[in-house]
Amino acid sequence: MKTIQEVAEQLKLLADKTRLTMLALMKEREWCVCEFVDILEISQPGVSQHLRKLKAQGIVKEDKRGQWVYYSLNVEDKPYIQDVLKYMPDNKMILAALNKECVTSVCK
Repeated sequence: MKTIQEVAEQLKLLADKTRLTMLALMKEREWCVCEFVDILEISQPGVSQHLRKLKAQGIVKEDKRGQWVYYSLNVEDKPYIQDVLKYMPDNKMILAALNKECVTSVCK
């Protein structure tokens, strides 16, 4: 059982638009840092900082493959985060809102 403080800290991370967008995108698949850089048009260190905070709270997990690191959701034990993400738009809608038709990354 999580304490109210632990849940509050995790939910605070979702109050940031960039982090919430990243998590919503991860509902459908894992993403590489370079893909987030392209989609969100922020620097690699900026993306990494957001992901570091999410990973520290156990909301995402990483999988290192060669020089690339892929991130995916880790919310099986966090139903309150699952419930928030249930109401987020799908990837197609998010990408359209960001004026991105598709992801063109160099990591694959």
